[in-house]
Amino acid sequence: MNTFKWMTAFVLFTFLSSCVPTKDLIYLQDKGNTNDTATINEILKKPYRVQVNDLLYINIKTIDPQLTALFQQVENNMQQIQNEQNIFFQGFNVDNHGFIRIPVLGELNVMGLTVDEIRSKIENKLLEEYFNKEVNLFVSVKIAGIRYTINGEVVLPGTKILYTERATILDAVANAGDITITGDRKNVMVMRQFPSGIEMHTIDLTDKNVINSPYFYLLPNDYILVNPLKQKSWGTGTTGLQSLTTVISVLTLVATLLVLTQR
Repeated sequence: MNTFKWMTAFVLFTFLSSCVPTKDLIYLQDKGNTNDTATINEILKKPYRVQVNDLLYINIKTIDPQLTALFQQVENNMQQIQNEQNIFFQGFNVDNHGFIRIPVLGELNVMGLTVDEIRSKIENKLLEEYFNKEVNLFVSVKIAGIRYTINGEVVLPGTKILYTERATILDAVANAGDITITGDRKNVMVMRQFPSGIEMHTIDLTDKNVINSPYFYLLPNDYILVNPLKQKSWGTGTTGLQSLTTVISVLTLVATLLVLTQR
């Protein structure tokens, strides 16, 4: 009888503790530390400043197509610009010294500048050395996609690119196929590069207050690590059915051993 009670208690404990609770799987929950009546103000972000390994898309246009073509890396026509991913092959990579190489203009230092500052720098250099105001010079500078790396408990880990000017960590997770059921949404680490070094920060994606974190918005070259839940290390299953199957297997083994020892 005592053995039966012990085995029953073991089954209940393992079954209840090994399943992943629903509250650990839902994003952006209201955990009682926010005011429902308060409006969420738009987050004022500081403009991003270009760093090493960033990829820039620079487009120069004038009323003189032949002269403009001198400053293009590739011929700019509709047959070659078929989708956003082609920007990667037309972009200007920032080297380890913070320079990019533009045809005719040569090397240009863009380290620590915003895209607007880079645009103004290119425009001024072109107007001073090559063009006059009558050519209707137009320069466009963009970050050619947000490159990031995501590892750990996600469906599709690896280095990825989001072809947008603004993205959140939830966009990055969705682009990686979502966090697995054994991933700890409360313990997601973000590593971010700054000129002064690398900073690490842990955020809770199940709390809606995460939208107020500066790490909620993705920046180029971010590294995201989704840590596993303790249920994964136990190996008892992630759902009730998996846990029950594991428990039954263990109990069958224990019962067999008890029968053998009593003979």
